[in-house]
Amino acid sequence: MSDADLVGYRIEHDSMGEMRVPADALWGAQTQRSHENFPIGGQTMPPEIIAAFAQLKKAAARANAQLGRMDEASAAMICAAADEVLAGKLDGNFPLVVWQTGSGTQSNMNMNEVLANRGNQIAAERGVALPKALHPNDSANMSQSSNDTFPTAMHIAAAVSVRERLLPAVERLAATFTRLEEENAGVVKCGRTHLQDAVPIAFSQEISGWRALLEGAAEELEASLPGLYRLALGGTAVGTGLNAPEGFDVAVAEKIAEQTGLPFVTDPNKYRALSGKDAVVFAHGAVKALAANMMKIANDVRWLASGPRLGLGEITIPANEPGSSIMPGKVNPTQCEAVTMVAVQVMGNDATIGFAASQGNFELNVFMPVIAYNFLQSVGLLSDAILSFDERCASGIKANRSKMDANLHNSLMLVTALNPHIGYENAAKVAKKAYAEETSLRDACVALGFLTAAEFDAVFHPEQMV
Repeated sequence: MSDADLVGYRIEHDSMGEMRVPADALWGAQTQRSHENFPIGGQTMPPEIIAAFAQLKKAAARANAQLGRMDEASAAMICAAADEVLAGKLDGNFPLVVWQTGSGTQSNMNMNEVLANRGNQIAAERGVALPKALHPNDSANMSQSSNDTFPTAMHIAAAVSVRERLLPAVERLAATFTRLEEENAGVVKCGRTHLQDAVPIAFSQEISGWRALLEGAAEELEASLPGLYRLALGGTAVGTGLNAPEGFDVAVAEKIAEQTGLPFVTDPNKYRALSGKDAVVFAHGAVKALAANMMKIANDVRWLASGPRLGLGEITIPANEPGSSIMPGKVNPTQCEAVTMVAVQVMGNDATIGFAASQGNFELNVFMPVIAYNFLQSVGLLSDAILSFDERCASGIKANRSKMDANLHNSLMLVTALNPHIGYENAAKVAKKAYAEETSLRDACVALGFLTAAEFDAVFHPEQMV
């Protein structure tokens, strides 16, 4: 290799030989090999996984020092470098794509190389004398394997993203619906089943259904977290814990819990932890359930707002932008549309995660990067969509009370109130006559001789049917 070939580069080596690496990059030979060997897609490892790796490497260094495997100075330098990763100071040093080895080995080594190289720099900057220079495998990866670190990072990232992003978004939208329930107390409208007119319902009751859909989904998300809190770290290559000191798995989980504020514990069966991904499947099932509920809510809102003159038109929603390039004045329910597109993406991701999780062969599942990528995409998209829908649509929902009242009193299903007085079959005759002759239920009932006008007025009170 000529000197000209090395301009802007340096030479790094690994067990397979030398590699040319950008001079200012903190990664080393193994990262560079992966970067060159997998020019696929361009989707880099999610930042949540990078942060989770930094957390577990920091915890591992602390646990190794506690158990006497690593000197305190080396552990401190690894922790300092990991803190810089968590603070975003080393962004740009994690270039690897999702579509790499299915164990995530190269992303594990990417983090190991960055922490070792940056840790050595920090030691030099602080004048700290290390017993020996930090090494990606011997130091940053001490007592670990890619096979137990990647599933650990995946569980940390998944649990943190659900706890810190998705659940707060759900809570915020639920609070908006609580406010709308209070504002619309006493407003009665036509209910609908099968997309057809049904008996009356209070608008506050309809909104309470939306709120409860969110609260139920939140309960399901909460129920999925204990599985994510179980960590594979300490299983090393195949679950036996080879090369990890006794007690490392418990100690490192305790430190991850301390660092994140979440109740992470070591998985009692590392063989299952390395090869099975059911905890992530279960958790994403709860994410998918929330997506399904958001699809229903968004559809309800856009159908209730349809029109403005020729649709249901029972609510108005904020007008955020022009809805057509050809029809002046048109406004569309675009926030609802964004939510529904996100929902179908989440459902597609769920299929990917399920298929990938089924591919655990012997002691390892080698579909982990795609599982992590899809899970975190689902949580990120759904969190963002819910917050945007709340701010730009739900918070501005207004009941069109006059339209609700007109639709209510024009509904043939109000005839249900007559069942106790004239019977189901006679009530059906009233409804059919009123529909065929385009007359009122009152006129049809009186014409058929089932009730007098006074008797009808005495028993027919739509507002009391809720």
